[in-house]
Amino acid sequence: MPQSLASVYLHATFSTKDRRPFLTSDIRSQMHAYLAEVTKRLDCPAIEIGGVEDHVHLLVRFARTCSIADWMREVKSVSSTFGKQRLSGFAWQNGYGVFSVGTDAVSDVARYVSNQEEHHHRETFKEEFLRLLEAHHLKWDERYIWD
Repeated sequence: MPQSLASVYLHATFSTKDRRPFLTSDIRSQMHAYLAEVTKRLDCPAIEIGGVEDHVHLLVRFARTCSIADWMREVKSVSSTFGKQRLSGFAWQNGYGVFSVGTDAVSDVARYVSNQEEHHHRETFKEEFLRLLEAHHLKWDERYIWD
C-alpha cells in the first residue's frame, strides 16, 4: 500500500489560567475561529470548537504526522498570543486533557462540544474535567492538575 492513511479523532480541553472568565461571548467567538484556523494549519482540521468563559474544547481529525504534545504546544502558544493582544493578563493553564474519540462517537462529541453553554449550567469545568479523566481511565495527581 503506497499511501499512509489515518483516521484519528481527538477531543482536547484546557482552561484559562486559574479558570479566569476571559472568554466572554464576543471574544469567545473570535478565539474559537482563531483556534480553528491554527489547528487547520497544523493539518488537524476542527470538527467542532466550543467552550464557555473559562475553557475551550476542540474536536479535531488529527494529522498522522503530528504528535499530541507538539499540536497542543502550538495551539496554546499561538492562541495565547492572540488572547494577550486582546485581553490584559490573558493566559491558558499549563496543562490540558486530550481524549481519543471513536469514529462512531464523533457526532455525539461534536454535539457535546457545541452545547457547552447549556452543559455548564449543571457542571463546572473542574467537575467536567475530572469526569472526563475518570471516563477515560486516567490517573492524576490533584497537586498538579490545577494551576
